[in-house]
Amino acid sequence: MAADQRGKAATLALRRRLLSNSCRLFFPEDPIKIVRGQGQYMYDEQGAEYIDCINNVAHVGHCHPLVVQAAHEQNQVLNTNSRYLHDNIVDYAQRLSETLPEKLCVFYFLNSGSEANDLALRLARQYTGHWDVVVLDHAYHGHLSSLIDISPYKFRDLDGQKEWVHVAPLPDTYRGPYREDHPNPAVAYASEVKRVVSSAQEKGRKIAAFFAESLPSVGGQIIPPAGYFPEVAGHIRRAGGVFVADEIQVGFGRVGKHFWAFQLQGEDFVPDIVTMGKSIGNGHPVACVATTQAVARAFEATGVEYFNTFGGSPVSCAVGLAVLDVLEKEQLQAHAACVGSFLMELLGQQKAKHPILGDIRGVGLFIGVDLIKDEATRMPATEEADYVVSRYFFLETSCICSVYCSDWERAPRLPLLFDPRPQTCWAHRVQVIPSLSSHFKQDNTKAAGALRHRQPQACISQPQAA
Repeated sequence: MAADQRGKAATLALRRRLLSNSCRLFFPEDPIKIVRGQGQYMYDEQGAEYIDCINNVAHVGHCHPLVVQAAHEQNQVLNTNSRYLHDNIVDYAQRLSETLPEKLCVFYFLNSGSEANDLALRLARQYTGHWDVVVLDHAYHGHLSSLIDISPYKFRDLDGQKEWVHVAPLPDTYRGPYREDHPNPAVAYASEVKRVVSSAQEKGRKIAAFFAESLPSVGGQIIPPAGYFPEVAGHIRRAGGVFVADEIQVGFGRVGKHFWAFQLQGEDFVPDIVTMGKSIGNGHPVACVATTQAVARAFEATGVEYFNTFGGSPVSCAVGLAVLDVLEKEQLQAHAACVGSFLMELLGQQKAKHPILGDIRGVGLFIGVDLIKDEATRMPATEEADYVVSRYFFLETSCICSVYCSDWERAPRLPLLFDPRPQTCWAHRVQVIPSLSSHFKQDNTKAAGALRHRQPQACISQPQAA
């Protein structure tokens, strides 16, 4: 508790002395010291209030009382590893299975999205007997060495692309090679995956998996054209690989229309493996991999036990169950659809007034805005985007948001998703990934520019998270 009384400057000095410089802060020139969170709000040491539009972890709101209570009550009884028989882990697996297609019926519990994607890679390789992976350009799938190798966002700044990694174009219909005026962008982008697979096979490579976020977030809040995933899955499976849907940032009702973002691609599309993290525990370190019986049995056939010390603990599963309870009781999936539509409408109104707004896209509370200098060329408005994000300095009450940066003009690379540092040579995209509890209050200016946030009338009857 003594640290709560420490001044901001003293905390910053200690951090700089004790933590690596690679562990970066938001707004590093003048970092915000956050000391408390409640619902969609965060508060600094001076009591200033911020709407949290960057946090992709506090899914049902910061410090939701039901989630806090569930963790506290289970901590008072038992917290141990999953080798002991316990109801929580099977209850949680059953609840998750009810949200997924029937085929995805075997679950592994872990601590983080990175662990989940690493396990998905192991499962894919064991099941297929192959090694190579196809990923989307600009992708990020985690910070483990195995995942940096399949994350263009990371490996291009490190050791480069491994021979077993094959990169397909991001299915971006605003800035990519096949745009909104293309007659069938889904098939066109999927054909690029087929081309990548064929090129790999000509070199004697064998494809184990295609990894993709169901909605590429690190890639710039991209909405793949409908039908893209089924087409890609066909190409990958014919090559002997499996389809891995990374739902770590976009799952659990965030898209509003569906519980899982991959469901936006059609009712008949079912991935072979789904990974979950971040929002699954509302800030508690919980993650999960869901897969088919066939994939799981192939993994079991090695005879090597899979064990995760903290994955699936009674407390973690109690937290996960509480998150699902809140999502259901407070109708937060419907709330995401309602508030997201309202925000998109407001942004659309601003686009009609301001030519700098080039593209507004999103589903539920997964929203991206492209700022441009010129409508014809779609030249990125880099400096203006930096200004928008830094506007929290000038507002009495503020919005913590982020900028997506990508050097589309010169080279296919992607810097940090949630790092709003000025990068003047990169294209910037302001993005919003609020928690499902986020709502907007009448007459409180919470973000940059002329946009005023207020709760949409159609959503007033929706239950709010604390």
